[in-house]
Amino acid sequence: MNPFANRAGSLSGPATDALPVTPSDSTDLPHIALGVYVETGGALSIDTVNGDTRSLMVADFTILPIGVRRVRATGTTASGIHALVLA
Repeated sequence: MNPFANRAGSLSGPATDALPVTPSDSTDLPHIALGVYVETGGALSIDTVNGDTRSLMVADFTILPIGVRRVRATGTTASGIHALVLA
């Protein structure tokens, strides 16, 4: 049984997919993310859904519940980054 079969996607969760992210200083994510999941912690430079650039330090296995349009290469040392999206 698929509990998502007859349910419309919602910003209040949950995401329907986790897409691998290749950080880029010039390219937005293909879908604006509801949040990001980081496997290996470090510095994370993101552009928020509002267009602001933020630099954060995150731990291993972090779920960051913030709307993200881009993960920047410059300033990002974290790895194993996934965009949590409504696909």
